[in-house]
Amino acid sequence: MLETSARLLRLLSLLQAHREWSGAELADRLGVTPRTVRRDVDRLRELGYPVNASPGTGGGYQLGAGAELPPLLLDDDEAVAVAVGLRTVAGQGIEGIGETSVRALAKLEQVLPSRLRRRVGALNAFTVPMLRGGPPASPVDPALLTEIAHLCRDAERLRFEYRTHDGAAGRRTVEPHRLVCTERRWYLVAWDVDRSDWRTFRVDRITPRPPYGPRFTPREPPAGDLAAYVSEGVSTRAYAERSAVRLLVPLHEAAERISPSAGTLEADGPDACVLRSGAPSLDVMVIHIMMTGFPFEVLEPAELTDSVRRVRDRLDGALARSAPTHAGEAPNH
Repeated sequence: MLETSARLLRLLSLLQAHREWSGAELADRLGVTPRTVRRDVDRLRELGYPVNASPGTGGGYQLGAGAELPPLLLDDDEAVAVAVGLRTVAGQGIEGIGETSVRALAKLEQVLPSRLRRRVGALNAFTVPMLRGGPPASPVDPALLTEIAHLCRDAERLRFEYRTHDGAAGRRTVEPHRLVCTERRWYLVAWDVDRSDWRTFRVDRITPRPPYGPRFTPREPPAGDLAAYVSEGVSTRAYAERSAVRLLVPLHEAAERISPSAGTLEADGPDACVLRSGAPSLDVMVIHIMMTGFPFEVLEPAELTDSVRRVRDRLDGALARSAPTHAGEAPNH
């Protein structure tokens, strides 16, 4: 029985290669007789996989789309969750993982029922990846992602309760445009109907309040590069104080350490780059910049230089108070 199950999985893998196989080819690949291949094909059909067979010398077997997932393998939510995971990993730029994830996602979508293929397809079409988001943050329900993706695709208004960073809750009505994903979080870029402006929402803070609708005519997006737009929004526009500093390292080196949610980077020659970011105060800004570990110079605002001096004086004072005492000298207090 174990050998038969392993052979069925191997047969399914071959059929998922998106080509037509003759019975003789499959028999040769599996090391069995054509009669055994026919029995195994019948078994796959019993499990819910639509294996199409064309008669004649030029005919063969091919896996059709829209298979029902066999019970005990994946239910609907699990199938969508796996597809979401593969879709996210495929865009993360991890060596050796992206291509494998794309192949696995293609195989999964090949056998998804049509209702699930539409959900996964909408999620793929209306999601923009924004890489390097830092450590994992609040989890998001895959069903919520696919629900929002559907509304983006169908140009249908979304009503939801939104919880801000300080815990305040309020109702919003928006025209959803795109989802933007990072390694940390998912964001929704949408036109806020009541505020008549574009807004970016963290999806983990969204609680849908149906019914939805009506339909709307999609607007021109707020930027051509939505990943950069969201990055600037969450790292700079959301804060009271904003700055620009020149980091004295190449862009690629800075990008390895500074995530899009911490600031935006642009090249300034081969050996430097400009970091634009935001913070609650200029003193906090200095600490964030120092934590990058890179040498820098202030571009704007001029007041940031004063904050650098204040932080320097505090550090000098801390060092003086913490310096080891020489023999016969009293420590500074």
